[in-house]
Amino acid sequence: MNRDLATGLPGLLGRPYKYLRLEWTSELALLRVRTCVKPIQCYSLAGIAEMQRVLDDIGANSGLVRHLVVSSDVNGVFNFGGDLALFVLLVRAGDLDSLKLYGRRCIDLVWWLENAAQLGVHTTVLVQGDTLGGGLESVLPFHKVIFERSAQAGFPEVLFNLFPGMGAWNFTIRKAGFAVANEMILSGRLYSADELVRRQIADVVVDDGDGDAAIDHVVRGVEPRLRGTLAALQARRLAAPITYESLLTIVDQWAEAAMKLTDRDLRLMERLARAQVRKVGGADEGAVEEIKRIELDTAWGEERGRFSEWSTPF
Repeated sequence: MNRDLATGLPGLLGRPYKYLRLEWTSELALLRVRTCVKPIQCYSLAGIAEMQRVLDDIGANSGLVRHLVVSSDVNGVFNFGGDLALFVLLVRAGDLDSLKLYGRRCIDLVWWLENAAQLGVHTTVLVQGDTLGGGLESVLPFHKVIFERSAQAGFPEVLFNLFPGMGAWNFTIRKAGFAVANEMILSGRLYSADELVRRQIADVVVDDGDGDAAIDHVVRGVEPRLRGTLAALQARRLAAPITYESLLTIVDQWAEAAMKLTDRDLRLMERLARAQVRKVGGADEGAVEEIKRIELDTAWGEERGRFSEWSTPF
């Protein structure tokens, strides 16, 4: 038996995970990671730590995993992104260092994915359900991005005077260009799966329920030409480089911008966090619907301001 299979695989699969469910397909050397972070499907510090441990284990066992697939175990939600409750707590406490540390933990995840081809690993992500902010950022570095048709995604941070700081600019520009990055990040709006594939953010869109079949199709299509594909992906990184230093600089700017949020901005974040809890708890509406309401409230507030200015007598 291969030494890695005898030692590395039991160690990888045998660890106790609270927020992850791992599945192994030996035929393809495929590791599938299903995420389920409670109480909110987001990038909590504990959830990040578990995912990073899996990635570190893959890196420590060279040649063990050829295909990494990530999906969600939470119905209707892929990932809500950053831990908004933690953000609010740290901002109110003025704890800039802890906020920067959180951001750097997120950067470490996307940086591993950015370097996966060098480790001999092809990566695929299946997005089923709502994907917001940091959730969408974490999708962008994957080699293949599959969306089911009902999924929606976007960067809503600008609605509460922040911006997505864990790689959104870097990876969106590389995948889709400056114009799409500007549109998506500065508008704060949400996009359907079909809109995302037209903007080259998603590679494949399939009907709801066909995601698993799409994963199998992608992986089996890559497997016979895996070495060539990984070599080409490494060359792509050289042609359009993203540096760890640039990611760190941006995430530090993000943390400093967060420290300037007003009480109104923080209340909007708390409002969105409560909506996330409702969605995970089985409610028909959740964060996506709340974002749309925030957009309408903001637009109406601006319209009232313009009307008030227009109607003020000279």
